[in-house]
Amino acid sequence: MKYYSYENFRDDTNKLLKMFGEYKPQAILGIARGGLTLSHAVAEGMDIREVQTLRTELYDNTCKRDSLTIFDTCAFLDLESVLVVDDIADSGETLAAIMEHLIQRYKEIEFKSATLFYKKTSIYEPDFWVNEADEWIEFFWEKDFNKSS
Repeated sequence: MKYYSYENFRDDTNKLLKMFGEYKPQAILGIARGGLTLSHAVAEGMDIREVQTLRTELYDNTCKRDSLTIFDTCAFLDLESVLVVDDIADSGETLAAIMEHLIQRYKEIEFKSATLFYKKTSIYEPDFWVNEADEWIEFFWEKDFNKSS
């Protein structure tokens, strides 16, 4: 297990912002919960005020469900480009399903994805990612604020 500190997050978020280059989406879509911290930081770094969220459920505690449920209450009005942000593309199942859902539901919008971590075994590779993960990542927002730690 690898602990991922705030300092790592800050440095990697700045690397990610540089990777975007000239790409400037009109909105950020943070995947709850893991992508919310990063989506806020990316929105600040890119000076984008249009930030929305989407939530999914694939597990009941530690039991994996048969299918992913997507809770989408997004209101993309007159947008052409949206950046979807999550913390990690682990198996890639969630991110792949989300991207497919968004492309089908909002056909007129270009969606790109960004994560801090990507596993080579993932079925989905984000458009932008900083680190290759080869072990379990324990993010600072999961550990540092957990009252049972």
